[in-house]
Amino acid sequence: MTDTIKHISVCICTYKRPEFLRRLLAELDSQDTDGLFTFSIVVADNDVQQSAKPVIASFEATSAIPVTYCVEPRQNIALTRNRAVENTHGDFVAFIDDDEFPIKRWLVTLFNACNQYSVDGVLGPVNRYFDETPPKWILKGKFYARATYPTGFVIDWRKGRTGNVLLKRNVFPTDELPFNPEFRNGEDQDFFRRMIERGHKFIWCNEAVAYEVVPPIRWKRSFMLRRALLNGSMQPKTGTFGMREVLISIIAVSVYAVALPFAMVLGHHRVMDLLVRMFDHLGKLLAFVGLNPIKDPYVTE
Repeated sequence: MTDTIKHISVCICTYKRPEFLRRLLAELDSQDTDGLFTFSIVVADNDVQQSAKPVIASFEATSAIPVTYCVEPRQNIALTRNRAVENTHGDFVAFIDDDEFPIKRWLVTLFNACNQYSVDGVLGPVNRYFDETPPKWILKGKFYARATYPTGFVIDWRKGRTGNVLLKRNVFPTDELPFNPEFRNGEDQDFFRRMIERGHKFIWCNEAVAYEVVPPIRWKRSFMLRRALLNGSMQPKTGTFGMREVLISIIAVSVYAVALPFAMVLGHHRVMDLLVRMFDHLGKLLAFVGLNPIKDPYVTE
């Protein structure tokens, strides 16, 4: 590290979730820095109606943290992430989702880990958070619970996410768009795949926690299955999906279909777990033959 104070641009991509965004901004307003860096916020609104604008105006009226508000009118998460990056000016770029909120020492923990391990970026855990008590089968099936790793663990591209990450500015390519607009989901994994292939190194920091709010709409079975289809349909675009993966998906769909009647005996959480896995593989197979199972750019209901 040098004696020069570094600057972090915290990017938030948002789409019609003003109350979640309001909570996130409030938590960012109280972030610790330990005098090691300054930070500002970039909000990229993917709603052409600019539904996030009043939230930003309210925040700016009471906060000293600089905020840049921009709009990406085209419905595409990759384009929205690119729009956010375009508006950054920091030595580091952080990403956090609009339906998340971080612990008070989130940024400083990521920053210290990045310098301690001399890496190009640091990812942290995103733990689920319920404002209301969910159905027991959601908890029992551990839906929306994500894997975690020891601090210092070097991630591969399949673990790459932009829901909780700090990246050095020089990670972002200058000769191409950072995030590929062909992806409506999984654009972050594609980004990490390409950057890791270019020699960049990213690690995990298990202490830099963010929480993802899981509202009742996400408890709906139809939501979970539509999201699984969308997630699966993006895999063939990575360039790593060939005939071997097609065969695996065909076998998986067949095995899960046979197992469904037996899962019913074990409980509804087991049934939904199998269905989510099955629909993920179905999404892969449909996309592989050129079919688009989910037309909407986002699964919101």
